[in-house]
Amino acid sequence: MPVLHDEIPDDGDFDSARKRGEFDHITPEDFVSGSDNPPGWLGSADIDRARHQLPIAYVEIVPVRTNDFGQIEQVGSLLRMCEDGAIERTLITGRVLFHESLREAIARNIAKDLGELALPLIPVSLQPFTVAEFFPTPGVSEFYDARQHAISLCYVIPIAGDCKPRDETLDVEWVAPSNVLLDQFISQMPNGHGRIVQQALAWAGSQS
Repeated sequence: MPVLHDEIPDDGDFDSARKRGEFDHITPEDFVSGSDNPPGWLGSADIDRARHQLPIAYVEIVPVRTNDFGQIEQVGSLLRMCEDGAIERTLITGRVLFHESLREAIARNIAKDLGELALPLIPVSLQPFTVAEFFPTPGVSEFYDARQHAISLCYVIPIAGDCKPRDETLDVEWVAPSNVLLDQFISQMPNGHGRIVQQALAWAGSQS
């Protein structure tokens, strides 16, 4: 059985060897802006092994600009540098870390790609507008990730502040849902990410 908080572990508890109080000092800010890797962070070898053995939980964020009535005026997409040096158009996406809440994961991944002044409006409800299942085998679903089996909880997040792309993000481009460029942007988003934008706009009652 699992050990809850700092109760005294029994010999049969799976984490009985773990130091008690290990995470007592952790705050949400440690996940968003901390300089050190948060607890549970995996090195490249460990995460590669996990990706070949376990489904990995992700959040996927469609950034939007809204008007005073909460209607979507613009949809954002990221231009990102891939590991092979290619440039792709995609959304904000990232793993949910151990001991990290979904709200913290949303805030951390937005800050990672758009900077600390993006000022995302984290939703009151954590119910995603859809769940995208990415498989490492092409054709299993419309969502594909060669690295892993990923389960992405997808959210539409209004961005109220200034975006300063960072990390692997080269630029963020915004387009109105009614603009003819939207279809072009969606066609440039591989592996099902464009489909997530279409589902987001339909869920929000906007035209795609």
